[in-house]
Amino acid sequence: MPSETIEGVVEAIIFRNDDSGWTVLSLAVNSGRSVQADETVVVGKFTELQPGETVRFSGSWTVHKEYGEQFKADSMHLVTTTQESVETILSSGIIEGIGRQTAMQILKHFGTNAIDILDADPERIHEVNSIPTKRATIIATSWAEQRGSRTAMVFLQKYGITAALAHRIYETYGDETIKTIQDDPYKLALDIEGFDFKAADQIARGLGLSPESLQRAKAGVLFALTTLSSEGHVYSPRPLLIEKTASLLDIPEEVSDSAISALLRNREVISIKSKSGPSGNIEVIYSLAMFDDETGVAEQLKALAATKSPTKKKAKVPDWPVFFEKLAKDDKVTLSAQQQDAVRAAVEHKLSVLTGGPGTGKTTTLRAVIQALDVMHAEYLLASPTGRAARRLNEATQRPASTIHRLLGYSEEGGFAYDESNPLDGDVVIVDEASMLDLGLFARLLDAMPPTMRLMLVGDVDQLPSVGAGDVLRDVIASGLAHVTRLDFIFRQSSDSHVALNAHRINKGEMPDLSNASSDFFMFGVPEGEGGSVLDLVVDVVRNRIPTKFGLDPLNDVQVLAPMYKGDVGIHALNERLQAVLNPVGRNVDHRIGERTFRIGDKVIQTRNNYEKDVYNGDIGRILGIDPVEQEIEIDMDGRIVTYAWKETADLFHAFAISVHRSQGSEYPAVVIPTVPQFARMLQRNLLYTAITRAKKLVVLVGSRRAIQMAVENDRVAHRYSGLVWHIQHSPDMP
Repeated sequence: MPSETIEGVVEAIIFRNDDSGWTVLSLAVNSGRSVQADETVVVGKFTELQPGETVRFSGSWTVHKEYGEQFKADSMHLVTTTQESVETILSSGIIEGIGRQTAMQILKHFGTNAIDILDADPERIHEVNSIPTKRATIIATSWAEQRGSRTAMVFLQKYGITAALAHRIYETYGDETIKTIQDDPYKLALDIEGFDFKAADQIARGLGLSPESLQRAKAGVLFALTTLSSEGHVYSPRPLLIEKTASLLDIPEEVSDSAISALLRNREVISIKSKSGPSGNIEVIYSLAMFDDETGVAEQLKALAATKSPTKKKAKVPDWPVFFEKLAKDDKVTLSAQQQDAVRAAVEHKLSVLTGGPGTGKTTTLRAVIQALDVMHAEYLLASPTGRAARRLNEATQRPASTIHRLLGYSEEGGFAYDESNPLDGDVVIVDEASMLDLGLFARLLDAMPPTMRLMLVGDVDQLPSVGAGDVLRDVIASGLAHVTRLDFIFRQSSDSHVALNAHRINKGEMPDLSNASSDFFMFGVPEGEGGSVLDLVVDVVRNRIPTKFGLDPLNDVQVLAPMYKGDVGIHALNERLQAVLNPVGRNVDHRIGERTFRIGDKVIQTRNNYEKDVYNGDIGRILGIDPVEQEIEIDMDGRIVTYAWKETADLFHAFAISVHRSQGSEYPAVVIPTVPQFARMLQRNLLYTAITRAKKLVVLVGSRRAIQMAVENDRVAHRYSGLVWHIQHSPDMP
């Protein structure tokens, strides 16, 4: 059937599936300059649209047996000459000096041809009398400087890409943006964090690429591997990769299998076939980066364990009985036999692990390790995977501590300053919160460690694994290369304290004590199926009950942790309600940037490492100021004032409620955790355990006892396809 093109204004979104992108909408179709009265129903998979947007669809007419005539769209393009689209481009933050108000003034003066007019002569901005001369000069200069990025913005907006994401794309590809995308639109999904493959596929289809082309299938395989990596997997069994690619692209499995074979022939992916491989006798597929990291880490760990560390003349191992006796006498710290074993291991073994739950004395043991190293005059480096965890390590030890990225001298321009050619200097590296350590970062750390260095990993192996790929702490323990000390005696508890006690009960598969008889652990039940009631109760607990009973500040001291983003009590709904009651409209200056409204006083979280600003994924702050003229937001990040330009706010989300994963490495005076059966997919023992162990003083569960029981009984740690232990114990069959 021949392809046709229709253009019109979106009147309403009748249905949309966010996972697949399948959309049913009504379109008022343009006919010349008028709009036809009759609506047209358009169906297809495309990026999210809003009523009022002008869109051009390509596809064909079909007749649905129940709903009648429909236009099935194969591709879509936003028409960028409407007032709304021009305003979006003008106020995107790319052009210095133009906010939403100024954009409207420019539109009013020049109309929808504003961009073409100012492209031809930026100085004509001075014709807009309502814009002060000084700012008009700034705009004219910025307009001339940003011609390339603005051209890319217009090109990308045709495909429904937001201004913030378009800016990130331009930062990656520069003036080659349009050419790069036209050559291979699928690079967007592989290169740009947060870019959806379906959106890249939509662009590719718009550029005329066949749905069953080999290029599309190969891109689908690579993206499926990337998706699996984002879910924590280092490799994929070939049958799973075939299935995921076929599902992603809606193509036959034979086509995705052929694409894998083509990638293997070109050595764009790596295969391991063995009767006793990482997944038994099933062939597994690695991306090049993951294969290099995993095999590299395996070899480096084996070399580390096998190499002796020369002891400096002044760095003699302490007389342990004397050291522990002095510690007990001078510091009033008496270590258990387990703790003493961990201290000796950190000093005497090349690779050691200290693990244990809350209240078992990990921090006390770590302080003793540092005192032993001080006695030896040994040089040690303290680091954690995140900024918040590094600050906690510094506070706990009173010694300098940094993120692993900062330890290794990372910059976005130059990468890692310390590596095998420029190794770190010191005797011991100690990594705290090692459960958060992913394979890629661990590989970079080992690259920078000379074989004579010792490595100590400290963390709770029962917590959630890293957000990134791999299961490093668990794999190092399982490898047999490290001396492992597992602390299991609870020191830190009082008769009316149940936080640590309940955390350990959950970890052992037992229901926590929900009697509300303690001073620090409470459960408020809501009848099942009443998600709205749970939301109301969470808000009441945060806003009223905790401040009244415990004197804690609802914004500074209380953190809501939830397993999922969607749903009645998901993170999105929680943030919307909590912002409305804790920092309501009218109390402070606010401004809408993209899809979010930021308000002075809002609690926000950084979602991506920004080394230039020295802020990291998981850092939480409060908005101090919003300047619509300068297009800047000022945020207090743990006592440090950080300025964000409009275009940089894509990395900021509200943090009245955050995910349990993002809370790792942090502690809060009080945590509030909604627990409802609707979270079933995420209700796992280690997730509930991790959430509870984030609390220093108080835990409040809100919701259903059945949901808590579901989590406690689900002890299946989400399986990760990781071959590190296999690579350590075998010589891999090289392709």
